[in-house]
Amino acid sequence: MPIALRLCSARMSRTSIELRHLRCFLAIAEEGNLTRAAARLHLTQPAVSRTLAALEKHLGARLADRSTHHVSLTPEGRDVRDRAAAAVAAFDAAVDPARLRHRPLRLGHAWSAFGPYTTPLLRRWQREHPETPLELLRVDDRTAGLLRGDVDAALLRGPVEIPGLAAEELLTERRVAAVPADSPLAARASLTLADLAAHPAVLNPVSGTTTLDLWPPAGRPRSTLTVANTDDWLTAIAAGRGIGVSAVSTATLHPHPGVAYRPLADAPPLPVLLAWRDGDRHPATGALVDMAREIAEEGER
Repeated sequence: MPIALRLCSARMSRTSIELRHLRCFLAIAEEGNLTRAAARLHLTQPAVSRTLAALEKHLGARLADRSTHHVSLTPEGRDVRDRAAAAVAAFDAAVDPARLRHRPLRLGHAWSAFGPYTTPLLRRWQREHPETPLELLRVDDRTAGLLRGDVDAALLRGPVEIPGLAAEELLTERRVAAVPADSPLAARASLTLADLAAHPAVLNPVSGTTTLDLWPPAGRPRSTLTVANTDDWLTAIAAGRGIGVSAVSTATLHPHPGVAYRPLADAPPLPVLLAWRDGDRHPATGALVDMAREIAEEGER
């Protein structure tokens, strides 16, 4: 069950939870190691351990499993991480002096941005909103830096069911199979999920959208290879270590001499969304949503 961050409550435990507890926990979650988190925060490792313990005691749940060299989040810890990231980002935005002045609109993406509409969007925005620069930033993260506050809005693929985020679907993209260029699969005009099931699936859980749930339970690949970003995903497929599934825009924006993209006939389309932090929108977010929607509608006519 989701854990509420009880930051302001008359029934708080004796340990008062402050913003530093959340920043410390986020550093632990991102580094996966107490020593590295301590170095990042300029604290001692025991101080970081005590801070984590205080947060766990306050919430009444174990947030991380510790080993000698690694820290992994529990399901409760992953839930708190998402909520803490949104809370810290909202606080930083509230006290940022730059928000009182003119600032650019930072648009994040993990891969493929807005597909074939990326350049039309950037050019039209520059033409119609020269007073607000639009910065396109690639962030290898499942929300493209949105939860961490690195960007103001993000182009995401797949459903967004994360507390604190709002999104609007702009279009859907067909899925394609990505196979080694010298594979017999590359000689086929199109493929099915069953065609791919006999090969290891290369999955990117950090920013990708494909999971084994895409296949029917009785026909899933028997093994997987996990990578951390699109570049490593392409390299693994080109090396013949497995197959992948992505959106059709990947074929256009991420060509690779060792990878062949083929239409995937029986896979459902992938939604492309524009997301932002609910209640913490850049003043120009609404205009960006309207423009992106108009460009997508024009492209589908």
